Amino acid sequence: MNFKDHNPLNNKQYRILDFNGEVVNKEDLPSLTEEELKYLYKTMLYTRMIDDKALSYQRQGRMLTYAPNTGQEAAQVGSAYAMEKEDWLVPAFRELGALLVRGVPLRNIYLYWYGNEWGSHMPEGVKVLPISVPIASQYQHAVGIGMANNIKEENNVAVTYVGDGGTSHGDFHEALNFASVFKAPVVFIIQNNQYAISVPRSKQTASKTLAQKAIAYDMPGILVDGNDIFAMYVATKEAVDRARRGEGPTLIEAYTYRLGAHTTSDDPTKYREDKEVEQWKPKDPLIRFKKYLLNKGVISEEWEKETLEELEKDVVSTFESIEDKSDTEIEDIFKYHYETMPPQLEEQLEEYKLFLEGGK
Repeated sequence: MNFKDHNPLNNKQYRILDFNGEVVNKEDLPSLTEEELKYLYKTMLYTRMIDDKALSYQRQGRMLTYAPNTGQEAAQVGSAYAMEKEDWLVPAFRELGALLVRGVPLRNIYLYWYGNEWGSHMPEGVKVLPISVPIASQYQHAVGIGMANNIKEENNVAVTYVGDGGTSHGDFHEALNFASVFKAPVVFIIQNNQYAISVPRSKQTASKTLAQKAIAYDMPGILVDGNDIFAMYVATKEAVDRARRGEGPTLIEAYTYRLGAHTTSDDPTKYREDKEVEQWKPKDPLIRFKKYLLNKGVISEEWEKETLEELEKDVVSTFESIEDKSDTEIEDIFKYHYETMPPQLEEQLEEYKLFLEGGK
C-alpha cells in the first residue's frame, strides 16, 4: 500500500476484510503463515479474556478501577505486530492487546491495575514504557525517543497511541509538530473509539477525520478500519518501514468503537443509547477475523474452544497468584521512578521513615 493513494480528507477507510470476513483488497492482503494467523487471533482472544475477567474482578471489589478494551483488539494487536523487536511501544492506558504482543507479561498488567508499583517494571528486553494516564503526554515521550534514536543513529521506531479525545490536547499537536520538524521515527496511532469518556467524537473537532490533522504537520495521514486486523497491520507496517527509512512520522486513525465503559467508574448509558452499541456489535473485530479464519480452514470451533479453556486457566491462575500478596511497598514508589533519587524525594522518604518510627 502507498499512503499517497489514501487522502484522509476523502473520509474513506482503508480496509482489507469486510464485516463478513471476506477479502475486499486482495492486493494488500499480507502474507502471513497459518501459525502467525493463529497467534494473532489467539492474542485477540487473550485480550478479550483478560478484559472480561478484569471487569469481573473489579466489580467483586478485587481490583481497582480498570479501563476496558473490548471492541478495540484489532486496532491494538494488528498495529503492534507490525513492529520489530527493538522498536519502542509508548502506550496510553487502553492498549492491552499491544502490550501482550510486545511481550509484557499478564502478571505485570494485573499488578498495575491491582495498584502495585511493580506492574510498571518491565522485564529485561521488553521495550515498553509504563502506562500513561495523563492524556496525550505519551505522544511527547514517543517523539523524545524518536529524536534520541536519530541523535544516537539507532534504527529503531517508536509507536504510540492516544484516544480521539487526546487529539484536543496541546500535547498531541506539539508532538506532531516536533516529530515532523525533526523527522523523528514515530508512528502516531489514534484509537478513535468514538467517545472520550462522555464526549462524542463530534464534539472534539469539526474535522471530517482525525487523520487529516496530519496534513498541517506535513506528514502522511490515513483513516483505517480499526476493526480490520489486516488493515491495521499493513498500514502500521508501512508507517514503521517509512520511519525506519528516515522519512519521518505518520499519523494513523484507527476507526473503531468502545463497546464497554470508558472505565469501571463510568456509566456509558448516561451519554449514549444502547441502540448505538447494538449497531456496532456485529462489527466486532473478533467476529470478523474468526469468519475469515474459519473460511480458510486455519482454525476450527474445537480449536477455539480448547484455546479459550487454556487462556481462562492462565488468566485466573495469574490473578490469584497476585491477589492479597501484592501490596505495594511504599518505599518502592520512591525508589522506582528515577535511576538516582532526586533530593526532594529523598527528603520525603526520610520523613516517611521517621513517621513509621514515631508510630512504633
